[in-house]
Amino acid sequence: MFDIKSFYEAKDVKDAVRALVNDPDAEIISGGTDVLIRVREGKDAGKSLVSIHNIAELKGVKLLPDGDIFIGAGTAFSHITNDALIKEKINMLGEAVDTVGGPQIRNTGTIGGNICNGATSADSASTMWALNAELVLEGPDGERIVPINEFYTGPGKTVRDRCEVCKGFIIRKENFEGWYGRYIKYGKRNAMEIATLGCAVRVKLSEDKKNIEEARLAYGVAGPTPLRCHKAEAAVKGRAVNDPELYDVFAREALTEVNPRSSWRASKEFRLQLIEELCKRGLKDAIELAGGEVDA
Repeated sequence: MFDIKSFYEAKDVKDAVRALVNDPDAEIISGGTDVLIRVREGKDAGKSLVSIHNIAELKGVKLLPDGDIFIGAGTAFSHITNDALIKEKINMLGEAVDTVGGPQIRNTGTIGGNICNGATSADSASTMWALNAELVLEGPDGERIVPINEFYTGPGKTVRDRCEVCKGFIIRKENFEGWYGRYIKYGKRNAMEIATLGCAVRVKLSEDKKNIEEARLAYGVAGPTPLRCHKAEAAVKGRAVNDPELYDVFAREALTEVNPRSSWRASKEFRLQLIEELCKRGLKDAIELAGGEVDA
């Protein structure tokens, strides 16, 4: 049994915001794969739930008139993975969310919930950081857009007000056109596993595919929030894809920008080893996906 005070099915986003404003004990539920667990564990017992699960405007992926991509916050992981636009433009994101839980979770859980929970281990988070995603939030005072690197404030904490609804995410075309990448998740099992570490690497190569024009490196579980390694990115910018020092430079700089902790799932030292190794593997894969020839 779930200890729930009340359950309200919102008709649209504005209706959901009104319900949240009118009930100070209310919180949003969409897929419920995280919220219901917290209720069952007693952490959120006795709360009112405002469901946004059936609001059509929060679902789906679409190409905007200016060429940007909009991903509705209520879009389930499996729908993102199988969406034709995602496969064509940012397949890396589809691959990342396909590592979440099992089929039941991926058919129910949403990308909005995955990001808004504020967990550093969220499988979509590091890829969304590497994509410079922007969140569209609507609250009592209207709509605002928040860059993902300004969204997280601490472990499980974000700038989203309780009365705000995440409508979706904007991926600007300059952050996916010409870019290729790979998300690598490390866990003790191949499925139904929370990431011990998540690593997202994206690259844009020069026209002749011989040099790195730009690179992006983002991690989950390498700190209290997802993070980007800007020093590592700058260190490989302009380097040849076959530079013998490329991978060591990338990893060495990354290690100066992370702050993993020890937990029951892995020690800090082991996570540092993963941070070093996975960024090298991710960079190699990204270069090859972009059409670069990498020496074995």
